[in-house]
Amino acid sequence: MIEPISYFIGGFLIGHLMPRVPFMVLSRRPGFNKRFPEHPHPIPLSPHLTQRVLHMRRFHRLGTWTTLLPLLIGYMCLVGGQAPIGYGMFLASGWTILSRAQSLLGGPTLPCTLEMAQTLQLVMNRCDSDDSCCSSPLPEWRIEDIRCASCSERLETIPRPDLGRNRKDGFFRGWLRLWISEGRPMVMVEPSEK
Repeated sequence: MIEPISYFIGGFLIGHLMPRVPFMVLSRRPGFNKRFPEHPHPIPLSPHLTQRVLHMRRFHRLGTWTTLLPLLIGYMCLVGGQAPIGYGMFLASGWTILSRAQSLLGGPTLPCTLEMAQTLQLVMNRCDSDDSCCSSPLPEWRIEDIRCASCSERLETIPRPDLGRNRKDGFFRGWLRLWISEGRPMVMVEPSEK
């Protein structure tokens, strides 16, 4: 009885983690983070940051397509005779596909969106114009919002999602945090502040 349960749990974990590999692994390569300060320091707004937001958006979408692999392998295991691992993989990957499809029906969006990248660019444009907050604006993305490093004025209220920097809280705790949050910001904006 313990063997089928362990196969089911193993298949469930494989089916649940495999779609998350692109944003948990690809963005944490050593050469991918040279232009950004270490985690959890604020990130200065730049075209590289806008590009990173678009890369993270692509990695999340790639993870959605990666979900098809454990779904197919789970189905083959069900047909081929390894039912417990097949049920686990099929169930976890099917649940991931359903949760990612919520964004198409008005549910929660991806952690990094095109609108977010456009907002970052608009903030940079505003800081380069005559409407800037101070004489030498230095916009940076903090955990809860975008503020000017020179005068500390709040420029935009966007919580910072995970942007692929290596975390300070260690490998396993960092992966567990990313696995639970799916890269979404760890803080939420109060509705009255919007």
